Amino acid sequence: MEQYDDDEATRKRVLSNRQVLGFIAGFWRRRRLMLAATVVLYLIAIGFELMAPRAAEGLIDAALRGPAHADGAWRAWSLFVGVYLAFYVIRNVAIRVWNPLSAHTMQEMTDEGFARVQAFSADWHGSTFAGATVRRLSRAMWGYDVVADSLIIWIGPALIVLAGLSTQMMLRWPTVGIFSLGMVAFYVASNILFSTYYVRQANRRSVALDSRIGGALADALSSNPTVKSFGAERREESRIGRVTTDWRDATIRTWNRYADSWLFHNLMLVALQAGLTGLLLQRWTRGQASAGDVAFVITSFLVMSGYLRNIGENIRMLQRGLADVEDVARFALTSPQVADALDAPPFAGGAGEIVFEAVTFRYAAAGTPIYRVFSLRIAPGERVALVGATGSGKSTFVKLIQRLYDLEGGRILIDGQDIALVDQRSLRRAIAVVPQDPALFHRTIAENIAYARPDSTADDISRAARRARAEDFIEALPLGYATLVGERGVKLSGGERQRVAIARAFLADAPILVLDEATSSLDVETEAKVQAATEALMTGRTTIVIAHRLSTIRHADRILVFEGGRVIEEGRHADLIARGGAYARLHAVASEGGAEAAL
Repeated sequence: MEQYDDDEATRKRVLSNRQVLGFIAGFWRRRRLMLAATVVLYLIAIGFELMAPRAAEGLIDAALRGPAHADGAWRAWSLFVGVYLAFYVIRNVAIRVWNPLSAHTMQEMTDEGFARVQAFSADWHGSTFAGATVRRLSRAMWGYDVVADSLIIWIGPALIVLAGLSTQMMLRWPTVGIFSLGMVAFYVASNILFSTYYVRQANRRSVALDSRIGGALADALSSNPTVKSFGAERREESRIGRVTTDWRDATIRTWNRYADSWLFHNLMLVALQAGLTGLLLQRWTRGQASAGDVAFVITSFLVMSGYLRNIGENIRMLQRGLADVEDVARFALTSPQVADALDAPPFAGGAGEIVFEAVTFRYAAAGTPIYRVFSLRIAPGERVALVGATGSGKSTFVKLIQRLYDLEGGRILIDGQDIALVDQRSLRRAIAVVPQDPALFHRTIAENIAYARPDSTADDISRAARRARAEDFIEALPLGYATLVGERGVKLSGGERQRVAIARAFLADAPILVLDEATSSLDVETEAKVQAATEALMTGRTTIVIAHRLSTIRHADRILVFEGGRVIEEGRHADLIARGGAYARLHAVASEGGAEAAL
């Protein structure tokens, strides 16, 4: 089977039903009064429902006395109707208290689940399909709805009603009551056992495959331009077909197990019906029970059978809902891989000095460290270019100063502050990054530029666009700054996306600037304009340039040549060329190739 997601890692930590219920109970504790009011109202409603069989008995007995006792019959009728009226009215009030509690909890579960996922490391997100995560978050919200309704509205009241009716029968006819209570206990226990040991594993499998479908679909659809460029539509359809086939087979197995459970428990209801009515009929033939007694038992059975069907269905739904909530409960119990220190203060941005002190770092999947006791200092306001082959450590350098990963050893200081001890979000706001392939939100151009500073005015946004040489193409669009850019910015050209990203960096006004091939998607004329803009942007800021084009690094204060996580050469462009080392060789290759893209 093809691997579409981190399901294997996910399955290593299976939560028990008790743990998932504990997670849900944590939300209920936030609104204890609303929960208590719901429970009290349901208990009052249940009290009226327990009176219904007795009211039916009284009505039948009154009717059998004949028309001569019409007043008594009408009183019995009034009680019979009043009991049901009170039950439905009070139950409706309880639901009106319960609904806002559920809606608030569903909102908080989704919001907090999303916040938790956002706090996970870049490594976690890199190995997890976004589509599958979205599916888990949205499914958990509705899974909670199923669990909460099953417990509070159906299973809890059902158990009380079933126990109450059986107790009433036991007090009048011990044999009938014991039979009823025994059947009810066996019915509920077998439902729990069927759901836990027969259905749950199959259901978890089908739920995991449902998440995998979401991940596979998102992966294929987000890469649609690549699919089209290779004419690979049929191939992707085949891949999706294999995943949906696995889901179909697992889901049929789950549904069949639900059907097996349904048949077994409906046969139990037939046995309960036969036993209760048979026992009362036997007493009636002996003159030990009245017609009202028979009506009491029949009414009791009708109420009980309704609740038993509901309790069986809701135990199965409860199990399914718990499986749906399990992923988000697991998120809540999973510590962020890169966590803030306790009471971490906000980062105080300064001149932009960056110091690596004996840093050792390895990626989780790597056997050996990429950096081993690595030390380096970048002075405030210095422009430093990083060059070297793929995997030499250039991009890792940038990821580490953003604290996207934690170190194995050593420390990184920015403006004298250990970045492992400050708030991550404030640290990253002090570092403006213009990536090689900027991914924009499917929002307006104005919103994408203002993402660096949400409180920006329209003038701030247009000024940043003008400095990034983006204003001309934006104003030429029919909707201008209100133009939606499409998912990841697909409605814009590569150069246009790049200029929007540069405008965003202008607006961020951060003391540290990272340019990762920031002009790689621009034509020569536009590149020259943006080069002038970035020169202005770099003034007074510490700038790190990951670039291969000589035009972007020729005037750097210092060029660092990386190899195997070490700096093997450093100096200015002309000095390194004159030295005739690794940088000079890369320069010669670029010159021979007639392109500056080899460094």
